[in-house]
Amino acid sequence: MDTLQKTVTSKDGTRIAYDQRGQGPVVILVAGALGVRSPHPVSRQLAELLSQHFTVIDYDRRGRGDSSDTPPYALEREVEDIEALMDATGGTAFVYGLSSGAVLALEAASRLPRKVKKLALYEPPFIINDSRPPVPDDYVKQLQAAIAAGRPGDAVEIFMTKAILIPPEFVAQMRTAPMNQVFGPSRPLGPAQAQRMPQARVADSMYGPVWRTLRMRRSGRVSMRMQGCTGRVPLVSPYT
Repeated sequence: MDTLQKTVTSKDGTRIAYDQRGQGPVVILVAGALGVRSPHPVSRQLAELLSQHFTVIDYDRRGRGDSSDTPPYALEREVEDIEALMDATGGTAFVYGLSSGAVLALEAASRLPRKVKKLALYEPPFIINDSRPPVPDDYVKQLQAAIAAGRPGDAVEIFMTKAILIPPEFVAQMRTAPMNQVFGPSRPLGPAQAQRMPQARVADSMYGPVWRTLRMRRSGRVSMRMQGCTGRVPLVSPYT
């Protein structure tokens, strides 16, 4: 099935790049913190399978892939990106979110209740019990210090080891593996380049929207299932 490569302009002028494939009700795929559209065989297969029954919109979140970015970052801007995709493809959509994309999908459902028809969420990063430790109190400061110093790869490593809890020895191997592009440039960035890097983005007001959405679920307005809960609210990542 043919894939159409398109762009849409968000409310603040940011260009959002997306792939469109299939026919049927629209479903928007929201990637996680380090994701871009259909880079992984599993993600690509998901889009291809869904396209047999849906119009699948697979996009690069702002600041990633072929999408542009407009600082300063705000969670509301990402919701506006999703709304721009909806408006360009019929006005309403189902939304599937992975990891931090699941949190963003919840936020979109809270802010756009008439446009988000249903949600599918996979591994939203919330700690809901004592099964794992919280992130360090200085987690955000560590991220900001690494980014300010022009070391985006170190910021990603902090995210992986302190938030996702991937063992440091595995992350060290990842930094020399074919997937090492997610860690950014191998050399430290200069001051001017570092200033253009996305700052640590903190969705520090997510409790309200999430619980509003859960109430929407009980009223039958949103269908959702939370699986594999890891992470912590408020959600923090270098590129959330």
